Amino acid sequence: MFKYPKVNYIGNKEKIAQWICDQFPSDANTLFDAFCGGCSLSYEAKFRGLEVYTNDILKINYHIANALIQNNSTVLSKEDVKIIFSGEPYEGFMFENYSEVFFFAEECKELDLYRKNIEKLESETKKSLAFALMRRTMIRKMPYSRFNINWAKIKQLRDEEYSYEKYKRKRAYHNKTFKYHFLQNVNEYNNAIFNNSKNNIAYNDDIFNLLDSVKADIIYLDPPYTGTMNNYFGFYGLIDDFISGSKTAPFENNFIDKKNVGKLFDKLFSKLSNFKYWFLSYNNSSLPTKDELLYLLNKYSNNIQVIERKHNYKITGKEKKQANKEYLFIIKNELYQENIIPNYATTEL
Repeated sequence: MFKYPKVNYIGNKEKIAQWICDQFPSDANTLFDAFCGGCSLSYEAKFRGLEVYTNDILKINYHIANALIQNNSTVLSKEDVKIIFSGEPYEGFMFENYSEVFFFAEECKELDLYRKNIEKLESETKKSLAFALMRRTMIRKMPYSRFNINWAKIKQLRDEEYSYEKYKRKRAYHNKTFKYHFLQNVNEYNNAIFNNSKNNIAYNDDIFNLLDSVKADIIYLDPPYTGTMNNYFGFYGLIDDFISGSKTAPFENNFIDKKNVGKLFDKLFSKLSNFKYWFLSYNNSSLPTKDELLYLLNKYSNNIQVIERKHNYKITGKEKKQANKEYLFIIKNELYQENIIPNYATTEL
């Protein structure tokens, strides 16, 4: 039994991936996960035997997908790990730009060394697996597991005595080394890799650049939820900087702007003719609202079903946790099947 490894991704669908995949039509053989993020949904679909195509505009999410979805057999050997952690830390890009911004100076020097050494690995797949693991190590050392916290707060939360006094937990893992965390997770990531005998593909692009060229039975849409904590570039852009060795610019079409998100969804829906079934995840705390999304979707199909269930995100406050609902919009594309009787339904599980 293969198991999705610990990724720690905000908005991850790991807890409900099985529920979502249970809704997939039996005649579907291919899936395009257009905003794949931490790839938990893609991993479940791959496990079920679908041919899976993933996409994400963040480089690190592409590497997660390349390591866990497109990759069918490549793992990191003990020699690979030895290569990654050999040599002496030095003052490179991370030291120059992020010392006492997200990590201590010596930690940044270590990251510069590891980044250089990852390039020595013999295949792009091994590099992707190393990046996915290095992401895990960086996340484990970062309070709240995201890179949009100021340095003063990071230092405070990495102070184990303060953490114990404030939260009754020392959170010692924040101060374990990158190598410690890497070694703690490498077997789990290696063991998560399997071959489903399909030609799975990982993309790294703006979704609007791919919709004309990628074809699949199902497109799964899990865009950032507008109006919630959804600035994924702010959360994880630092890791893209680490990978590229340069500061990357925020991306467009990011679903952050409340004023324009309706138009962006309409643009997205208008370009989905290559897909027989559309599956859209969203929740009741986001914009557009469920009714507004139904209005937009009705322009393109008269066969729409909405099911819902409770789903709590760790970053949500206690009051909102009790009221959180996850919507799953299921749309049949009428360009594939005409004269369908309209079917609007809401079911709470």
